[in-house]
Amino acid sequence: MIRDWEELEKMKEHAKILCEKWYIAMRSAEERFERAECIRNYNALRGVIKALQWAQGGHENPLN
Repeated sequence: MIRDWEELEKMKEHAKILCEKWYIAMRSAEERFERAECIRNYNALRGVIKALQWAQGGHENPLN
């Protein structure tokens, strides 16, 4: 299914919000396993954001 520009932009903004929430959760996590989960999700969302920016023609290849 092909996504339109507006849908890509909405997904990117939603991913940025979630990324910020995981970053805040990571900063307040007390246990090591909690921090690890937060960092894992934060980094995954950074990849999502980079891929969506690439799909919109704004950045280099997300695999680099």
